[in-house]
Amino acid sequence: MEPPVFEPVDREAFTNPTLQRLWLFVYLLPIFGVIPALWQLSQRSGDRHARRVSRLAVLMAVVWVLGYGLLNGAAAATELSSIPHGVVLLANSVWGSGYFLLNVWLMVRLWRGRSLEVPLLSRLTKYLP
Repeated sequence: MEPPVFEPVDREAFTNPTLQRLWLFVYLLPIFGVIPALWQLSQRSGDRHARRVSRLAVLMAVVWVLGYGLLNGAAAATELSSIPHGVVLLANSVWGSGYFLLNVWLMVRLWRGRSLEVPLLSRLTKYLP
């Protein structure tokens, strides 16, 4: 009995514009989209638009994690200071909600075919690979 013959990978699946746009939505998923975005950046291939969206998604996730960690640290330190504990926890929840809403807003803009520019973050994406 002969071993099965494997056909080469169908390259049309990677060049289909609909699938490429779907991948852009995946990159913009809060928290979970960072992994495929990092994969896209590590491959150093693909179109320019996909790399730009990947950079933006990774940068937004890094900024969110840093802010979340700082606010959690501040919440732990408020027991020793005069700042009410609830205020810092409220700021932490607003920070997390803002991250999710920013991702949803970018998905809506992508769906409508508009630019995915975020005023401050888009300038910082130039420094990512």
